[in-house]
Parts: sequence; structure tokens; C-alpha cells
Amino acid sequence: MDQGLVYAGLLDQPEIQFKDWQALNQWQPESGIIWVHLDINCQDARDWLLMHSQLNDYAIDTLLTEETRPRMEPHKGSICMALRGVNLNPGEDPEDMVAIRVYADAHRVITARRRRLHSIQTVMNLLGQEDAPATTASFINELINQLTARLEETIDSVEDQVDALEQALLDDASHGLQKELSSLRRAAVVLRRYLAPQREALSRLYLEKLDWYPESEKLKLRDLSDRLIRNIEDLDTAREHAILAQEQIASRLSEQMNQRMYVISIFSAIFLPLGFLTGLLGVNVGGIPGAHDSFAFLIFILILLSVFGVQWWLFKKYRWL
Repeated sequence: MDQGLVYAGLLDQPEIQFKDWQALNQWQPESGIIWVHLDINCQDARDWLLMHSQLNDYAIDTLLTEETRPRMEPHKGSICMALRGVNLNPGEDPEDMVAIRVYADAHRVITARRRRLHSIQTVMNLLGQEDAPATTASFINELINQLTARLEETIDSVEDQVDALEQALLDDASHGLQKELSSLRRAAVVLRRYLAPQREALSRLYLEKLDWYPESEKLKLRDLSDRLIRNIEDLDTAREHAILAQEQIASRLSEQMNQRMYVISIFSAIFLPLGFLTGLLGVNVGGIPGAHDSFAFLIFILILLSVFGVQWWLFKKYRWL
């Protein structure tokens, strides 16, 4: 393939592929339904879109945009979509979702990427198999299916991690969990930020009347939209569990702090009068009682023990201990 041309071939005749820009430019609608996948980081791919794709300006802008939220816009029998998929690239965070830009009409699908997306590779691997998409509508449904499947795996992983942290919390192992819960909450928030508009994009696609999108494919699209809604609900549930777990940790830490402060207060209350007495009799001035009596120290110790005993009895009586 030429630089920037990741894949180009006919969906209904997967054995026919276009290996370079020159061959791609020979394609005509009567040749078959074509799928072109571009890496728009490459100047050659951007030049082809601008000069040879014969797309309208809005479609070109959608395919070349730097970053975009999920959306779907129809235009004269075609659609422009921007979708997001979880980031499964090595060393990346799944919630750093990867954008895939799509143009589709009755005869062709053009997708554009800036970062690799595993869902696209899976669709590419399906071509030539018995259940491979052979029409524009079935291709879009398969792409959405692959995006949703990987999203489900990521959300299941988030739910499993939250469940594990909740179990650790029940086992009274709250040390270090606050940071992990915060990380999971952040992941859930970032994922949901893109999933909500993606759900709206699928709903709008379902309602759009397109001659090349048959009712059978619309029904599959509705099922995919329902799956996405369930994923969003599962994500919200996981986030709520993480919030509750964080609140429980905060409550437990507050309770531990209160218990420690209570113990310190009890000791302070016990030693306050004892400290007062020892301090009073420890001043270096004349006239201290018992200064010349050999039994004075013993008597003073007994007084202190008596004061301590009275305090202990009072604390027990008022259930402070």
C-alpha cells in the first residue's frame, strides 16, 4: 500500500483490492462497493481526500478534523460520522478513546484514523469470510458492533476492579484504595463523556431515512444502540459504586480519627488534675506542705491515686469509657 493508504478494497468482492493511489483513482461506482481506510497523519492521504475523493467540503472536514466528539450528520443521501473506540494500543489508557471518522453512501465507505484502532483491524480481518459485511450499511453495523464489543470488555474490567476494591474494603483493607477508586472514577467519567454523544449519533442514524440502509440493518442498528445504552448504564453503576466506596473509606477514616481523638481526650482529662497537683507542689517557693515530713511523698502519691480512682469511677458512671 502507498503511504497513508491503509486499505482499499471492494466489500462485495473482497479479493479485489487497490494497492496504490493510481489504482484507487480508477474505481467507479459500478465496479462495486468500496471501503477505503486512510491514515490522515500522512500528507498523501490528505491530498487524495482534497483532490481525488470527490467528497463535499463538509465530508472532507469531518474526515480531516483533529479531534471530534461522536456525531452523525446526513448530507444528500450520504452520512458523515465521528465515532470513538477504547484505546487498546500498548501503553495507552483505554479511556483515552480513539476517534474514527466515517463517510458513507450507497457505493463507498471512507474511514480515516490518526491513531490505530483495533476494531478497524478486526473488521478488516473479517473480509472474505462468510459473515463479512458486503454492503455499506452492514459495514457500518459491523464497525459499531466491534467498537461496542471492546467497550463492553473495558466496562466489564472497570466493574470487576470496583467489585474487587469493594471486597477489599469489606475485608477492612482500605489502605491505598482511595487512589485506585479515584482512578476508576476518572476512567468512568472520561468514557461516559464520549458514550453519551455516541448514543445520540446512533439514534440519529437509526431515524435517518437512507435508501441504502435497509430495514433489516436498521433493526440490527437498534440492537447495537440498546447495547450501548446498557453499557452506559453499567458504567454509571460502576461509577456510583466507586463513589459509595470512597465515601465509605472517608467515613471509616473519620471514625478512626474520632476514636483516636477520643482516647487522647480521655488521657488528657485524666492527667489534667494530676498534672495540676504535681505542678502546684513542684514550685520552688517556701511554705510547701510536707516539705520536711518523711511520709509526705507517700501521702501525696495516695492522694493522686485517689483522684485517679474518682475520675475512673466518674468516667464509668457516665459511660465515657
